[in-house]
Amino acid sequence: MAEEIPAIATDVPPSGPGCADCAAAEGWWVHLRRCAACGRVGCCDSSPAQHASAHFRATGHPVVQSFEPGEDWFWDYAAEDYGSGPELAAPTSHPDDQPAPGPRGRVPLNWRELIH
Repeated sequence: MAEEIPAIATDVPPSGPGCADCAAAEGWWVHLRRCAACGRVGCCDSSPAQHASAHFRATGHPVVQSFEPGEDWFWDYAAEDYGSGPELAAPTSHPDDQPAPGPRGRVPLNWRELIH
């Protein structure tokens, strides 16, 4: 990942505690990723809908950070590489009591058969 990435905005908070698109569709996710440019929280590429990478394709915002508790790594979709970056605006993960996969009550029992 490049040393300086203009696609990172450290003052933009996340859009919410879960994948905004899954929430709208009453879907579910495996793990969450946060757009480092606009704060949009989307589901990872293992999730059925893969909203985080769809957000990159739709907007051109290439960098996401894990939105999982205890994780602070970045991924650059354009470079297809992991990297590090600055601390983003709080909160830096979904709530600790929110399960992964999630959200609670919407994850099917056979979820492992449905992931990518």
